[in-house]
Amino acid sequence: MDLGQRTDDEQTKLWNGPAGRAWVEVQPVLDQMFEPLEDLLVAAVATGAGSRVLDVGCGTGGTTLAVARRLGAKGSCTGIDISDPMITAARARAEREGTPASFIRADAQSHAFAPARFDMIISRLGVMFFADFVRAFANLRHAATEGAQLRFIAWRSAAENPFMTTAERAAAPLLPNIPARRPDAPGQFAFADQRRVRRILQESGWAGIDIRPIDIACTLPETELVRYLTRLGPVGLILHAADDRTRAEVIEVVRAAFAPYVHGAEVRFTAACWMVGARAPS
Repeated sequence: MDLGQRTDDEQTKLWNGPAGRAWVEVQPVLDQMFEPLEDLLVAAVATGAGSRVLDVGCGTGGTTLAVARRLGAKGSCTGIDISDPMITAARARAEREGTPASFIRADAQSHAFAPARFDMIISRLGVMFFADFVRAFANLRHAATEGAQLRFIAWRSAAENPFMTTAERAAAPLLPNIPARRPDAPGQFAFADQRRVRRILQESGWAGIDIRPIDIACTLPETELVRYLTRLGPVGLILHAADDRTRAEVIEVVRAAFAPYVHGAEVRFTAACWMVGARAPS
C-alpha cells in the first residue's frame, strides 16, 4: 500500500484504521504472495550469526513467526509495527501456533529500544514509510549490537513493478481522486533509487552497505484477485466509501486490467525489489 502523500500522524491513523484492518483480512493471501521474500530473509537469518532478531514493519507477523520457528530455542524474534490491528493479529497467530515470538506496537522510528538489544534486524517491505528515514535507521542502529547485520527487502521503482500499480491506472478514469504518487515521499516506492537508500544508511551510521536487485516470482490464487484489488492499495481505500454502482464499475474495469497476469487458476507477477544489507560498525 502506498501512503506517500500522508503525514506521520495520518499514517498512524490509517494503519490503525481501514488499511490495517484490510491487511488483517487479506493476511493469508499476502502471506502466500510474499512467501518467496520471506524465505530470503529466513535464509539470511539462518546463515548469519544473529540470534536476537528484530523484524521491522512486521505487519501480521508472518516473517517474524517464520524466523522464530527457524531459530527455535537458539534465539528469539521480535516484530514491531505501528498498526494495532496487525499487531493484535500477529500476537493471536503466535499464541495459536505456540511460537515464542514477541510483538511491539510502536513506531520503530521513535521507539525507545534498549541499546544494543538485537544482533540482526530484518524487514520485508516494511521500512519505506518512515517520516524521517535517517532518524529511523539511526534508531535501529541504536538498537543493534556492534557488528549486527541489517537485511531488508524494499520495492524498486513503480515502473519496474507494473502489477502493483495496475489497479490505480485502470481505475483512474472512474476515480479521479486517487492521490498521485510522489517518488520522494514515504511510501511503497520510496526506496526506488538505490543511491538514496545508500545515503540514508550512511547518514544513519550503518556500514558495509550492499544493495542488489532481485526479481522474485510471486503468485496468488485467481479466486482471491478481486478481494485483493478491492481492499488494498489506493483503489481499495477509496472503494471503502464508494457507492455500489461505482464499486461495481471499478471492479469490472480493474479486474479486466489484470488479465495479462492471470494464468488459469493462478495470478503471477514479478516483484522487482532491492535486497539491502549493512552492518552496525564495531
